[in-house]
Amino acid sequence: MAHIPVLLHETLTGLMPQKGDTVLDGTAGAGGHALAFCREVGERGTIIALDADEQAVARATENLKGCGATVHVLHENFRNLKRALESLGTTKVDRILFDLGVSSFQLDQEGRGFSFRRDEPLAMTFAHVPDPEALTAREIVNEWEEEHIADIIYGYGEERYSRTIARAMVAARRAHPIETTHQLVEIIRSAVPARYANGRGIHFATRTFQALRITVNDELGALKQGLEDGWAHLTEGGRIAVISFHSLEDRIVKQFFKEREREGTAMIITKKPVEASDEEQKENPRARSAKLRIAQKILT
Repeated sequence: MAHIPVLLHETLTGLMPQKGDTVLDGTAGAGGHALAFCREVGERGTIIALDADEQAVARATENLKGCGATVHVLHENFRNLKRALESLGTTKVDRILFDLGVSSFQLDQEGRGFSFRRDEPLAMTFAHVPDPEALTAREIVNEWEEEHIADIIYGYGEERYSRTIARAMVAARRAHPIETTHQLVEIIRSAVPARYANGRGIHFATRTFQALRITVNDELGALKQGLEDGWAHLTEGGRIAVISFHSLEDRIVKQFFKEREREGTAMIITKKPVEASDEEQKENPRARSAKLRIAQKILT
């Protein structure tokens, strides 16, 4: 499935990139948003695109060729945007976008373990070739204490059956290690009521897989750090936009913008989060849970 930039028109309208601007796209993906920014900032502008996924960096680099602006695509998690900007000798940017969550490429690509629809090793890391010391979903389900597993499934997945799922994982791993996504799916199936497993709503394993992915990649910690450092490097009058796909992410963004507003350094552009139109949701089902918030840095 080709990656479709979520809320593209709304993001461009809200961020209002100008000719000559420097735009930081903290989650480049395939470069869809960045390419649109490139057309807006023109040949005097600069696009800085970051991604923690090496393959996303390669895709974005290819897709941004010849876009006209000065382009830098870096293999870097946006939590390290300060380091990325310093490596380019850049201290300020005019527009920032964080498009959170997992791209279509990552979900559809074999071998990552993000999808419960294929039988794959339990990795769930954004890095294509993870550090041997990096945390993986396999380590969590096989080594963490039951209570801790239950806490992340409930806290990050908002899964009502988190306790029984965690209990089932611990029981299963006593017999043999949990190695693959399909093993994990069957364990989850055994732990939840049949009506839940067979319901017409979201897949019964979705919330558990989401919680593991968020934990493995410390996504909420990265978001908090990215917001802090992004705001520090944003020019006065500059704007920052965040597209979130999870209530916890959206809450962090909302609170961050509110805090900046209370201290008098921000004007919130989106009083309520902007959501995808019915038409976009039909064309791109992954846009259904997307929420866009935008704030502008103001003179202090």
